[in-house]
Amino acid sequence: MTPFPKIHDLYVSRMVVTTVLLTWTVLVGLDVVNAMVSEFSDIGKGNYGFMQSLTYIAYTVPRRAYTMFPTVAVIGALMALGQLAASSELTALRALGLSRRRLSLSVAAPLLVLTALMVVNGESLAPWAQRSGDTLKSSAKSKDMTVAQYSGLWAREGNTFLNAQNGQEHASKGDTWLQLDDVRLFEFAKDGRLESIARVATAEHRKSGWLLRGVKRTYFEDNAVTQTEVMEERWSSQLDAAALAASASNIWRPRYMSAHDLRSGITYRKRNSLDASEFEEHYWGRWFYPLNVLALCLAAIPFAFGSLRSGGAGKRLFIGIVFALGFWLLQMQFVKLAGVYRFDYRIAYLMPPLVMLAVSAALFRRRSG
Repeated sequence: MTPFPKIHDLYVSRMVVTTVLLTWTVLVGLDVVNAMVSEFSDIGKGNYGFMQSLTYIAYTVPRRAYTMFPTVAVIGALMALGQLAASSELTALRALGLSRRRLSLSVAAPLLVLTALMVVNGESLAPWAQRSGDTLKSSAKSKDMTVAQYSGLWAREGNTFLNAQNGQEHASKGDTWLQLDDVRLFEFAKDGRLESIARVATAEHRKSGWLLRGVKRTYFEDNAVTQTEVMEERWSSQLDAAALAASASNIWRPRYMSAHDLRSGITYRKRNSLDASEFEEHYWGRWFYPLNVLALCLAAIPFAFGSLRSGGAGKRLFIGIVFALGFWLLQMQFVKLAGVYRFDYRIAYLMPPLVMLAVSAALFRRRSG
């Protein structure tokens, strides 16, 4: 095989990149418009207005681009190769002696570059922008609620400030409640003096009110510091649990975290005997992201040497969508089975790409036969 790239490789790669970028713009644009329509229902809550909603949507664009890219890659690659096949350019390239493997490499190379950029985006810009957008939205909707990137959830009621490092909603037997973990309660006097600090293992909000578990409280008096420790304690507070739950879900959404933050979340949960399965699911999803893109595109490429030659853009788009949806449905089922039967998520994420790569190899042999 001659060195890569040659002029024909650059031509095919440029065609693929152009089509992928156009497809990306259309699909992400449609997703943004749909999100804007949904976001308008929250306008008017607290200080959350039209400009805040637009700013929030703008913050979510990097995350939407990351999520949409695998589907965009397979559709864009099929559209580009279909266009080359329809104009007989693929036939001409094959007549020059280019093998199917060489053409596939010309397609895969630029997609790998774009995938690498998306991996960097998924570990840096996208999580930061999503967190910033969620912070803006939560702070605007509730004047007593704010969130911070490294210090978790903060809330205020009168002279009491609450800080929670972790939290989630639970449901069992028709009952739902909010549980906050690793909580700090700071109580101040009217003159601004710190009266006490309470370190709480978990704080649960149920229908009967707040229940604090594992409370270690330090009182700061004029001439002394005293400490108390109780297993359980009722906390009389009017903090809005629904607003807290909404803010907590915005901060600790594993699907929007970077791999580093997910790894930290898994370590924290295992250390405190908490369920880490949701974090593990998304953590391994980050690692298998590049393989998913490659497997999808390699499985779709053989169609360019056959059925796409006589089909229009509609046919190419349909095949691309079917491939993408079929892949994600297959992978989703494997991942859900891993969660139910508690087997390794790496196996669940590896099986669909292997299936797609096997399909690609079989189709290549068939086209070559």
